[in-house]
Amino acid sequence: MAKRQKYYAVWSGKTKGIFNSWDECKQQITGVKGAQYKSFDSLEQAQKALAMDYWQCVADAKKESATRPLEECKGVIANSLAVDAACSGNPGPMEYQGVRTYDKERMFHVKFELGTNNIGEFLALVHGLSYLKKHNLPQPLYSDSVNAISWVKQKKCKTKLDRNEKTEELFKYIDRAEAWLKTNTYTTQILKWDTDNWGEIPADFNRK
Repeated sequence: MAKRQKYYAVWSGKTKGIFNSWDECKQQITGVKGAQYKSFDSLEQAQKALAMDYWQCVADAKKESATRPLEECKGVIANSLAVDAACSGNPGPMEYQGVRTYDKERMFHVKFELGTNNIGEFLALVHGLSYLKKHNLPQPLYSDSVNAISWVKQKKCKTKLDRNEKTEELFKYIDRAEAWLKTNTYTTQILKWDTDNWGEIPADFNRK
């Protein structure tokens, strides 16, 4: 199935405007602290959103997403945990969360002053695995990140981000995550979220 066209509105970045691909959008937000951006399914939606306040647009998107029927997502295991990450710039302020798939109730949420989206996706998966094991829950775990799933299987966060004073706290967290993977076994099934057919993962921050 061909990937659907997305349009990206950038409120705060190197250039304000609408961009026709993620690569173009990424160029505008990379290295910009507190960058504000969001994807849309049509140019009309992106234009309308850009005329609005960013935070109002995000709030409206969350309301709309919350009403999306999970029953329309054929094949989804509703009794599961979903994780995702978001980064304002890459690197930039990063956060990740885990939610119950069927009602989007947040189970955990962590923020860092500086990180990357791939690191956040990796840490979210490890946190999810740890959470499910700690509470003896048999549910599967969804992620929309191929990289993060691969890194977890390899038990290694293969980031190219420099380890320095600004990122030391984050890397200590990565060290603990890698140590957990190497010293723990788990039976949790890690599943790839099918974004093309199901829309954004329930843990999505509604920014990309």
